[in-house]
Amino acid sequence: MPKDVLGFGIVGCGLVSQFHGKAIGATRGAVLISAADTNQERLGRFCAEFGCEAASSFDSMLSDPRIDVINVLTPNAYHALFAIPALQARKHVIVEKPPEMTLEKTDAMIAEAKQCGVKLQVSLQVRFRKAVEAIHKAIADGRFGRLLSGDAYMKWFRATDYYLMDEWRSNRDEGAGVTIQHAFHYIDLLCYLMGPVKTVEARMRNLAHPQVQLEDTLQAFLEYESGACGTVQASTALWPGSDIRIEINGEDGTAIMQGERITTWQFREELPEDDEVRKIGSGQIVATADGTGDFAFVEHQYMTENFVRAVKYGEPLRIPCESARGSLELALAMYRSADGGREVSLPL
Repeated sequence: MPKDVLGFGIVGCGLVSQFHGKAIGATRGAVLISAADTNQERLGRFCAEFGCEAASSFDSMLSDPRIDVINVLTPNAYHALFAIPALQARKHVIVEKPPEMTLEKTDAMIAEAKQCGVKLQVSLQVRFRKAVEAIHKAIADGRFGRLLSGDAYMKWFRATDYYLMDEWRSNRDEGAGVTIQHAFHYIDLLCYLMGPVKTVEARMRNLAHPQVQLEDTLQAFLEYESGACGTVQASTALWPGSDIRIEINGEDGTAIMQGERITTWQFREELPEDDEVRKIGSGQIVATADGTGDFAFVEHQYMTENFVRAVKYGEPLRIPCESARGSLELALAMYRSADGGREVSLPL
């Protein structure tokens, strides 16, 4: 293998592994060496599709000198179990969102990455969406003026079969539920765009999946440290499902992203490039609203390309684990609020 190519290994060959496998294959300077999974049938299918080796064990991946990066795609509550040994083996790590199910385990991963001098990134690839990048830049440039409101709406549908295809998908302790599993990307976007949250009040319900003991619907009210307010509505109960929507409002402007498209882009002071921004969103990225379709992996590719450049050339890592910690803390605060029937202040 050429010296300037990073070798990747994947741990966990479930649904999300398809995105990572395709992104690695499309990234210059990256090659998928091997994969591991406790389900041998699933592992065999993945390796046949992506032309990689089936690792004899996770330990064999850690000792394989060809592997520079390990993508940890296990159920959410087991991320640290695999990420920490990988970091200790001096492998760089990309871990699926959320980083873990507790702040303590997340902090342990962050500390280990620093101690071992390797990179640790969380797979929050939606931050690479062109519409998100445009909104983020406009906020940084002060075009919104004082931010007033930041909202996320995710009205999806998942059939009960989705929750039963893997045992962990119906187990809250292992990281299942609409809040931590599905809406986490959009909770993260609000933190990324609007900044830290001061208080949250949340309610959770199971509206359409009585066979599983999980919330399939979340409603939360946020107060940001800036003084702005916000709402998160997320559900997998709403057939047939619709594209997610992010709305950012300020004294001097409003931007709305639906799916990958900019649907509203209005500011008191127009700029020449605004017409181009309004065209963002080809409409070709398949929405995940109903859980079907051959989803696009381009955002995973952007993320993987940034990671490769960060390892090889020192480019800043766009999604270090530290930057996802606040999003996890907010999601955990939502559970604490819903369980206790009260408003919760952050930090926890």
